[in-house]
This record gives sequence, C-alpha cells and structure tokens, in this order.
Amino acid sequence: MQNAQNAAAATELTLQVIPSGKGCGAEVTGVDLAALDQATVATLKQAVLDHLVVVVRGQPITDLQLIALGKTFGELEPPGTSVIGKPYIDEFPDILVISNVMEQGIPKGNLGSGEAIWHTDMSYREKPCTIAILHALEIPPAGGNTYFANQYMAYEALPDELKKKLEGLVVIHDETYNSAGQLRKGFREITDPREAPGARHRIFRTHPLTGRKALYLGRRRNACIVGLPLEESERLLDQLGAHACRPEFVWHNEWKIGDTLIWDNRCLIHRRDSFDASQRRMMHRVQIRGEATQ
Repeated sequence: MQNAQNAAAATELTLQVIPSGKGCGAEVTGVDLAALDQATVATLKQAVLDHLVVVVRGQPITDLQLIALGKTFGELEPPGTSVIGKPYIDEFPDILVISNVMEQGIPKGNLGSGEAIWHTDMSYREKPCTIAILHALEIPPAGGNTYFANQYMAYEALPDELKKKLEGLVVIHDETYNSAGQLRKGFREITDPREAPGARHRIFRTHPLTGRKALYLGRRRNACIVGLPLEESERLLDQLGAHACRPEFVWHNEWKIGDTLIWDNRCLIHRRDSFDASQRRMMHRVQIRGEATQ
C-alpha cells in the first residue's frame, strides 16, 4: 500500500501540464505512455478537457501500446473507409495509417502529402468519434504540421444575431471525400451538396462533459445547411469557415518522431500542412467510439 502511495506521489510531482498560451493546446511531461497508471490517465483526460489537445513528446510506442492508450479513453471506433477499401494493418484493423508512402503503386495510408483542409474527424457518421490519438513514426524534414482551432471560442465569438439565425439549423457532413479531397472507395462524385451522403448534425453542438457549446463544422466540400437556399447556405458556410480558424483560436504542433497527440474531436477542427512528396511521413491513429451529437 505504501509503495502504491509513493508511486502516486511521484506521479503528482513529476507529471506536468504546460499550456501552449494559444487558443488551445498543452504539452504533458513526466508521463510514460507505455506504462500508464490510473492517476496519469485521469490527468491526461482532464488535460484534454481543459486544453482540447495535448502532446506527449518523443516517446516511440508500439501499435499494441497505442491501442492500450486509446482504450484508457473508451471503446475504440473502427476507422473510416480507407482509400484502398480495407484496413491498412490486417493485424490491427482499429488503427488508421496516415501516410504518403506507396509500395508497388498501392498507398500504405490515407491523405498522401498534400494539404488536409480544416475538418473534424468522422463527422459524416451519426456518432462521430469523441477522442483521437495520433502517433508519429516517420516525419518529413519540413512541413506536415498539424493545426487545431478551438471551436468553443469560435462559437462564443460569433455575433449574437448570427447565433440566433443559426440556432437549431442542421448541416450535411459529406462522406464522399476525405480531408485531402480523395474520393473514398465505393463512393461516386457528388456535385450538388444537397445530394451528399453523410450524417446531419446541428451547427452548434453541446459538449456532454463540459456543457459548453461549440461551432460544429465538417469538411467544407459538399457541406450544406439543410432548409436554406443553396446560395445562402454556401455564403454562410464560407463565412463560418473563415471565422472558425481565426488565428486567436489556433495552436499548431511541429511534429517530431515519437510525438503523440490526443485531442477532443467534439470541440476542435484541425488541418495539416502539405510537405515534399518525396519525403516519407507515417502516422498511426486510433479513435474512441462516438456518441450522438447534442
């Protein structure tokens, strides 16, 4: 018993959450992702609620350890449809590979090397994932950084008149394309957003744990506000998209090998810089099973 208390005390002394000073984000130090205890997990969960996205730097972990880390946050959610139509790692179908690497003309991961536009993960599902965890195995020497924008702040900064206009309205979250603009396996091209397949979510969602409201936008392509004329929907979504990523809401991570990001998918949007296609980038990701939006 005394040993357990000593271990807990040591964790409290060494584990630190260091805010980024930006619109979101924090670095967590003094944590061993390969040997998690209850106190550390509780701290990580609270840090994610407080700062929306956290990074643990320079700790290479195995796929099994990544899965174990994910399960401390909840039940794993199978990834979305890959561009090859099946899991990239047969042994670990819950892991989504994000990479530009090709072998014999076959992609070894999603998203390639181009820019990934602002989005929330898997919002085209009725129950989008809640938490996402991304681990860096290989990184290019430049580019490929990931940016996050706080959507609590985006909601709070909207003019009251616009909040009233949008309250209760629903947006179509298109499933046809991923955030790099790649057509998903088994889908056909869509030109009219009103015909897009995918879930319908309220444009403002309430976080079930914090009770705070957030602006909830998916990928801009083929998005549509239900019930509005298409021209008005396009204008409003362009306006909201520009607002959602204002610099004061944003923090970005400059990746290093072994970095692990954990973020709350319910109250953030994120994007990625492009990078030199001749340079390898390899990331493994797990996500936590979703819940109906409120």
